[in-house]
Amino acid sequence: MSPLAASRRVEAAVPQARRRGVYLDYHASTPCDPRVVEKMLPVLLDDFANPASDIHGAGRRAAAAVETAREQVAAAIRAEPEEIVFTSGATESNNLAVLGSARARSFGRTTVLAGATEHKSVLVPIRRLKRDGFELKLIPVEPDGRIDLGALAELVSEDTFLVSVQAASNEIGTIQPILEIVQIAHAAGALVHCDAAQALGRMALDVGDWGVDLLSLSGHKCYGPKGIGALYVRGGAPRALLEPIVYGGGQEHGLRAGTLNVPGIVGFGLAAEIAETEREADTARIRGLRDWFERQILEAIPRVRVNGSRTHRVAGNSSLTFPDVEAEALIARLRDVHLSTGSACTSGAPEPSHVLTAIGQSREDAYNTVRIGLGRFTTPEELTYAAMRIVTLAGSSCAPTPIALP
Repeated sequence: MSPLAASRRVEAAVPQARRRGVYLDYHASTPCDPRVVEKMLPVLLDDFANPASDIHGAGRRAAAAVETAREQVAAAIRAEPEEIVFTSGATESNNLAVLGSARARSFGRTTVLAGATEHKSVLVPIRRLKRDGFELKLIPVEPDGRIDLGALAELVSEDTFLVSVQAASNEIGTIQPILEIVQIAHAAGALVHCDAAQALGRMALDVGDWGVDLLSLSGHKCYGPKGIGALYVRGGAPRALLEPIVYGGGQEHGLRAGTLNVPGIVGFGLAAEIAETEREADTARIRGLRDWFERQILEAIPRVRVNGSRTHRVAGNSSLTFPDVEAEALIARLRDVHLSTGSACTSGAPEPSHVLTAIGQSREDAYNTVRIGLGRFTTPEELTYAAMRIVTLAGSSCAPTPIALP
């Protein structure tokens, strides 16, 4: 396709972008895949029974749908169905992994190790454990965000009961060497928890090969519905590893009380299956778009820096620091291009991202960083439009050459 034809296609896409915006925040949430929505509708409208009501056919049908989804989620991470515990999302899964293992498995061990770049839903529960006499030690990371394995080996000890590390960073996309981390932790007798909320569909997950004890998943990060997630618990004997943090009925091996979210579970099951079966094709396409996008930005504004690892990074992630350009101001001016900053807000007071400062960024650079997330439904036209808007607003007069559209 000629540059002129490509430009016309981009121009044709602009009105659509202005109507609904160009969504580039796939690390915060993904749109529900239409196939998932279609699968959920009959459960919402017809097969709505409580799966615990197995005395009648409607309840048994709901229970069967749950177990089918359990098999789908398990297959996506190379686990067994009995090792999957459904939760309300990755935040609950992370809390259950951290707090539940502390209650069940510490056996006098009082130290928890966590990567310095972990999600707050891991770090905050660990800090809560300090009230009960536990100690948190942060594992330093390399400048690209990868765990410093030498530092981990020095920190882990016979007093460590849990090591918690993300599979992939929600901010900079860095993929961690989970197998090596597990080997170091297990040599000291510690459990390993992996927050894989950002990983399903973006990288291969094999809990058997990795040897992790606990692994958290999220439905809405893999084109499924919100309000559903799962915790993988090694061995199918969850009460040997965890104590519940929510009490009530005996659902999910007695670990997670409450009526099961059957529509959410059904949607999550199909989303997980699609995420894994289409992973390689999705990843190749998205990586190509991401790499093109970064080239346009860097060629137009050479002072921009790409954060994280260039080689160990999920395909859809692009964390960019624009020196002398405040990220929040840039995003506010973009309006119809939806992305996020590299900083987080805590109690209403803006604080620099702990992830960015952990990899050595200054506070100022952290405030000047945007996180761009591409995904399954990102189009070349949208990305070209976004690149042109960002380059223009970030202060460069250079416009990117239109992408060679398929």
